[in-house]
Amino acid sequence: MRSKCLLLLLHITLACIGVFAKSHSSRPRLRRNDFPEDFIFGSATSAYQCEGAAHEDGRGPSIWDTFSEKFPDKIKDGSNGSIADDSYNLYKEDVNLLHQIGFDAYRFSISWSRILPRGDLKGGINQAGIDYYNNLINLLLSKGVKPYVTIFHWDLPEALEHAYGGFLGAEIVNDFRDYAELCFQKFGDRVKHWTTLNEPFTVVHEGYTTGEKAPGRCSSFTNPKCFGGDGATEPYIVGHNFLLAHGAAVKVYREKYQAIQKGKIGIALNTVWHYPYSDSQADKLAAARATAFTFDYFLEPIVYGRYPADMVNYVKGGRLPTFTPEESSMLKGSYDYVGVNYYSSFYVRDVPCATENITMNTDSCVSIVGERNGVPIGPTAGSDWLLIYPEGIRDLLLHAKLKFNDPALYITENGVDEASIGEIFLNDDLRIDYYANHLKMVSDAISVGVNVKGYFAWSLMDNFEWSEGYTVRFGLVFVDFEDGRKRYLKKSAKWFRRLLKGEYNGTSQKVAAI
Repeated sequence: MRSKCLLLLLHITLACIGVFAKSHSSRPRLRRNDFPEDFIFGSATSAYQCEGAAHEDGRGPSIWDTFSEKFPDKIKDGSNGSIADDSYNLYKEDVNLLHQIGFDAYRFSISWSRILPRGDLKGGINQAGIDYYNNLINLLLSKGVKPYVTIFHWDLPEALEHAYGGFLGAEIVNDFRDYAELCFQKFGDRVKHWTTLNEPFTVVHEGYTTGEKAPGRCSSFTNPKCFGGDGATEPYIVGHNFLLAHGAAVKVYREKYQAIQKGKIGIALNTVWHYPYSDSQADKLAAARATAFTFDYFLEPIVYGRYPADMVNYVKGGRLPTFTPEESSMLKGSYDYVGVNYYSSFYVRDVPCATENITMNTDSCVSIVGERNGVPIGPTAGSDWLLIYPEGIRDLLLHAKLKFNDPALYITENGVDEASIGEIFLNDDLRIDYYANHLKMVSDAISVGVNVKGYFAWSLMDNFEWSEGYTVRFGLVFVDFEDGRKRYLKKSAKWFRRLLKGEYNGTSQKVAAI
């Protein structure tokens, strides 16, 4: 009953701000003072996607080195991140770009195997890696750019994958806690915003259910080229260990460092926003169920210390792990803020539950589609999974507020890609429209009481986009991978610069009601 009441309240709130009106036809006009005075604007990257230097200065291999370098057929263009943007060597240029655009903050991740080549403390600390991140953090602060640091963005040390299956093994909880504590010790005097994990659902779904991303595990009937796996059981084991690792890291931070360092700690979660395919009750419940199996999957345990009821009810056969009372207590309230990664929205239909070839994907008994009656929910970007629908970011933020006790929220990722066309392309008006329309929706959410503290554009520059390699580009900055990784500001970067300077940004046309 409680979930149904929350769903009704969400629909009432959305109706009040006009969610059912037609999409606007012009770019919204935005100024920085349309947002709270202390609102943070930043941009984001991750270590494996931009650093390169994969085999330099004592860095150990990660599962993404193994996945992409040893098995190039797993990547769309056969590429890898061994050089990427070469940010390890060119980080000074990147910091200057952030400063030049005018961003308040930079969200980046630490490469676990760059500072712990074997993954654990017994394998020794790599001082060159510590030095690199100290230099990066110090330079950011000297330019007035706040570091927002993600501790884990998918690049698990290969040594831990080999030793006990990585996040499939219970040992990962203590090793992650120790790694996080090392980060707090070495950088916490200057880093005041920590994110434990980035998108654990993506790893669970694409690393262990479909096998599209490292470590590439799935059931053989899903993909016979997977490196072993069981899509019915392993995703839930990995998700459970992600949650326990997060809780352990937050616990040690709060007990030993937070009072002294005066920082905050959270997690970054992702989902597409799910809309019912029809007005039927079955499809409405299916849409809520799809969200329960993605976003709520990780947020409900850290807010309330339990898995979503839909997961408990729909995952049959004892495959969903349970929390001990101590684990539940550790997880409950284990956040100071929640990061939200949003790119796209989809429709959801209720379908019969599968009776064979069961995986985590079939457990929710839904079908997720991008169009209704032949009409796409929005234009397709460079990647076919990214359908542009700005209203979804507002509706997701409202969901987080209404269901999860009004947490402090950051948009930790939001952006759009275009296909890489083999030449320098800087006039990215599509990206400007995307950012303007999504920021307007974030502003609308704030206006009705959602506690959004900041926004990070994905990404600062074009980089290695995981299984899509370099075939698509998300950057505000064009990187010429054929000519020394030279950087060029795109039109969207200049649009952000005007916005952050307080100038009007958009068209002079009247914005349609939303």
